[in-house]
Amino acid sequence: MALVLVNALFLSVIIIDAVDDARAQRASVENISAILQANGISIEPDVIRATDALRTMRTARVIEVEESIARALLGETVITDQGVIYLYENAERGIAEFYSGGDFEIRLNVPNTVEWSPYVITDDGGALNAVRAVLRDMGIEATHLTNYTCPERYFDIVTAVVAYRGASIFNCTIEFVFSAGFLVTVSGRYVAGVEPAENGAELSNVASALLRFMAAVRDGDRQDIICTEIMSIEAGFRHRVVGAFGEGVIEPVWLIMTDNGSFMIDDATGEIWRT
Repeated sequence: MALVLVNALFLSVIIIDAVDDARAQRASVENISAILQANGISIEPDVIRATDALRTMRTARVIEVEESIARALLGETVITDQGVIYLYENAERGIAEFYSGGDFEIRLNVPNTVEWSPYVITDDGGALNAVRAVLRDMGIEATHLTNYTCPERYFDIVTAVVAYRGASIFNCTIEFVFSAGFLVTVSGRYVAGVEPAENGAELSNVASALLRFMAAVRDGDRQDIICTEIMSIEAGFRHRVVGAFGEGVIEPVWLIMTDNGSFMIDDATGEIWRT
């Protein structure tokens, strides 16, 4: 009975702390919204969200991952090592080129045949469902799938943002092109070999990032940083190649979507990149 009472006491303390944290977070959101509004930048409090801590991670070129991605679309391939470029070729199905920094392009032979190409746009599924199947088979996590259709030319283009454990890597995107319903090219950048970086920087809090951005808007030193409204802010990563053999890092950043485009901000350094 005593143990039950102790557990109940601990649970009540946790609930009280959670309520207090939620109130404090809500107050912080309202305060930062008021500051932005007072400085000519409109924002709805609901678009400001806290997130789990993100930390700088290392990435590396992993040939086995390249092979797996190429085989997912081409089947068995002949591999040619050209130094920084690896070629994966299937005479019937097409060819893939992979570069050391994670950039790649896969070109599928045209016309494809239904017998060997499962990635076909169907009336019930559409291009987005076809791309979800491709990503699953490639073993690549992605977010923010968008579809552009050009009926006059019978093609669809789907763009996906690569992700790591649910967090978008904003400057790593993959484009999927369909012609007459069949997948014809896949190109972009992905990351592999992800592991913690020693002394890796952590993501700043959202209020700090927004104040940094507001200061950049007010300073006017950069003509491309103009904003009167913030539509959304999202935590994620920015990929950067740092070594000759494909070594890189994904660094935590905030993506701020505005009425004048989107910006990535590294609050630790104050750097802002227009995307």
